Amino acid sequence: MTRIKKRLKSLLPVLKERNRYVVFEIISGSKIRDFRAVSNQVLASYSRLYGEAGLAKANILPLADKWNANKQKGIIKVNHRHVHELKSAFLFINRIRHKDAIIRSIGTSGILKKAHSKYIAS
Repeated sequence: MTRIKKRLKSLLPVLKERNRYVVFEIISGSKIRDFRAVSNQVLASYSRLYGEAGLAKANILPLADKWNANKQKGIIKVNHRHVHELKSAFLFINRIRHKDAIIRSIGTSGILKKAHSKYIAS
């Protein structure tokens, strides 16, 4: 009895989700080292504005490995149709971990490596 292995077909490019990488910085009197607090605040702000269904559609993913605590900069992955909504959610964040803070968008890129090298590493 022979077994035939079948490979799964990869998705067509038309069916793949297009992502954007939004680079942001935190402006605050003291440094915020905890990335989890920042990402929770961003997700909560987006959820308050657009609801749980909007949060699911946007497919927001804060990238913890791209967080630079010294420069207070990080990257968030989001669906290409919801970039402006994410930036508007930044406007409603004014406190992180009981400290006054503002989150400002620096730039957007379609490639993660390019976003990191252009906006964070430089």
